[in-house]
Amino acid sequence: MDYMKVYEEWLNNEYFDEETREELRSIKDNPKEIEDRFYRNLEFGTAGLRGKIAAGTNRMNKYIIAKVTQGLADFIVERGSEAMERGVAIAYDCRHHSDEFAKTAALVLAANGIKAYLFESLRPTPVLSYTVRRLKTISGIVVTASHNPREYNGYKVYWEDGAQILSSIADPILEKIENIKSFDEIKKISEEEAKDKGLLKIIGKEIDDEYIEKVKELSLRDDIDKNVKIVYTPLNGTGNIPVRRVLKERGFTNIIVVPEQENPDPDFTTVGYPNPEDTKAFKYAENLGKEVGAELLIATDPDCDRLAIMVKDKNGEYVAFNGNQTGAILIKYILESKKEKGTLPSNGAIIKSLVTGDMGKAIGEKYGIKTFETLTGFKNICGKENEFEITGEYKFIFGYEESIGYVAGDFVRDKDGVISSMLLCEAVAYYKTLGKSLINVLNETYEELGYYREKLISVVLEGIEGQQRISRMMKAYRKEFPKQIGEAKLIKYIDLEEGKEYDLISNKESDSEIPKSNVLKFMLDDESWYAVRPSGTEPKIKIYMYSKGKTLEDGQNKLKVMEEVIMGKLNSVE
Repeated sequence: MDYMKVYEEWLNNEYFDEETREELRSIKDNPKEIEDRFYRNLEFGTAGLRGKIAAGTNRMNKYIIAKVTQGLADFIVERGSEAMERGVAIAYDCRHHSDEFAKTAALVLAANGIKAYLFESLRPTPVLSYTVRRLKTISGIVVTASHNPREYNGYKVYWEDGAQILSSIADPILEKIENIKSFDEIKKISEEEAKDKGLLKIIGKEIDDEYIEKVKELSLRDDIDKNVKIVYTPLNGTGNIPVRRVLKERGFTNIIVVPEQENPDPDFTTVGYPNPEDTKAFKYAENLGKEVGAELLIATDPDCDRLAIMVKDKNGEYVAFNGNQTGAILIKYILESKKEKGTLPSNGAIIKSLVTGDMGKAIGEKYGIKTFETLTGFKNICGKENEFEITGEYKFIFGYEESIGYVAGDFVRDKDGVISSMLLCEAVAYYKTLGKSLINVLNETYEELGYYREKLISVVLEGIEGQQRISRMMKAYRKEFPKQIGEAKLIKYIDLEEGKEYDLISNKESDSEIPKSNVLKFMLDDESWYAVRPSGTEPKIKIYMYSKGKTLEDGQNKLKVMEEVIMGKLNSVE
């Protein structure tokens, strides 16, 4: 791609508005910036689009949104009049230009004769997934960059089952996008005309009410202490209204919201990086928690599909739980509650990603529940759930990832911060009646099943050079990796790019049941393991390390040795 040529085309083409061209004129003396904005098209795939908001082909802007939506429209039109009539549901979050991008997408669809159902105001991502299933639309779009910094926005596409698209849908849509050679090919219609033709419908309260009722139906107990004191922060995102509503309607009387982070703020002024996985995002919640004496702090990310928690310890300090620990607590609470009530299915199943820890799996085994693994991303977890729905072989109970995403029930096919907030608050309130905090419950689980410890290292490498170095790191590690870490020997590894599993004990290789992807996973003879993969949405290479120790210290020591060996190898790649 001749990036200077494309830059000049944008600069001189009156199709692009004056504001866009003025922005591009402002970087004319910055060749590095021009290159980064125009050296490629922003990549569309199973994760949709995600990028910095700015003018350019490698950026998020209304022109790229329109082009991608035209590609989606072309794909839907090929499916015939029934698919066009079923239409597309569209939601958006609190970020800069989210409402504009969502309306742009709706009007491109309408211009192609495809009905668009657009939410009246911002909504959580899981509500979009629910809406696709509820309205039986052919597809769905949510404009969000999830937990990325304020400079970013994104665009995720869902299919008729309510889950994010897999490659079988994403690839042909990408082909349609690439066939659009000029922005002039994108169809246009005014908002007024789209409404007059019945091609643009504004939706809201009715969907919200039904969704909240569905969430409440997942409730497992009422023999709980609903006066438990909880501080909640929506981190200036979409969770404020639905999370507070569902907790209020469940009877929780002591939910205190962080006032500075209550209302939407696209600049995330009080938090900067609105990722609740990072404990720095809890600063305001911690201060308020100490002031009011809260037993639990919960945070949802800006599009409210992820949940993070901190629990008060015996010294009055707040301890952060990671995604594996929170997932294990939720699994324990759900399974023991269902067993007690006689509603635990004999063919129940948990689904987790292959880089998520094994403590939840061990809890599942205790209750006779099987755990399945998929590639990272809830599109894969819910893709497996969709298989269960078709075959009826297993009954889905719970899906989760180490990156603080969880879902229960069968009406949402994505991670859901509203559902997981309700269930987590229930769990805290239930264990409180037994005289236990979540820290007590977690420690009891360790004592029973082993000390599972974990660490995630993300190495950020931005730009073209960073992308190339990540590629070299993966290539080098694939070629030569440690056969022993500390006292633990490598017994098995999976190379998902090859789609192969290698058993070093039997010296046999077999095809992996998990679809191909650029992921390496290594299993050691002490039940420790680790995985290495590039991020699909960010300029990072990620290293997931897991140990299982006889004691907390044993588990931590194993992690330390793993980190030294693995990072030593990766950092040696220039």
